[in-house]
Amino acid sequence: MLADSHCHLNYKGLVEDQRAVLERARARGVTAMLNISTREREWDDIVATAEREPDVWASIGIHPHEADAHSEIDVAKLVARAAHPRVVGLGETGLDYFYDHSDRARQAASFRTHIAAARETGLPVIVHTRDAEDETASILRDELGKGTYTGVIHCFTGTGAFADIALDLGFYISISGIVTFKNARELQETAARLPIDRLLIETDAPFLAPVPHRGKTGEPAFVADTAAFLADLRGENVTELKAITARNFHTLFARTKA
Repeated sequence: MLADSHCHLNYKGLVEDQRAVLERARARGVTAMLNISTREREWDDIVATAEREPDVWASIGIHPHEADAHSEIDVAKLVARAAHPRVVGLGETGLDYFYDHSDRARQAASFRTHIAAARETGLPVIVHTRDAEDETASILRDELGKGTYTGVIHCFTGTGAFADIALDLGFYISISGIVTFKNARELQETAARLPIDRLLIETDAPFLAPVPHRGKTGEPAFVADTAAFLADLRGENVTELKAITARNFHTLFARTKA
């Protein structure tokens, strides 16, 4: 068992040969993939892929880069689209203050809208955060005061302190191929000490291909390389790490077990 908790199968670089991409992943032991949406116009295709492929699930959401263009997306719309049985999470959503492609206030409002939908549906929220750790933590903590919800910090590249905050708030942390990069020492130190029962692995394909594929188009098959690196980093058996992180995936995204 091996799960890619975050990929973009309908993005350029993968969608043109999606069937072969999926077969290569399966050949390397990948048994579950979560196909992530970032804008409304993707939703239908992403859900259709999940309907067609039994080991692929879908998310419904608006990336923080897209917040300005999706100001009309409200809780009701997210909840309605998330009712589909192949939709297992909300996002990716969050804050990106590195690029600032959308107004920060609109990013925050969209983020809170996704969390409200997560509370209403019981589905986890998939969080993107870049150069916005304090603000992200503040929103997550404030929203927990309104009612429980769960989620994952995807493609974690933050500080160890932010990892501890996320864990304290009940979140899972997903590690991408960035952890294999030579200049990712701080991330490696954090990844080495994360509790294994809160650990997920992802590719964020077609982005962030891990060593030894760095520079190539990322794809879900490469989650196996990140898993092998993590097992060595943490001093754990790779087969056990794959199985436990896959089990974590199905625990968090509980609809995948239905």
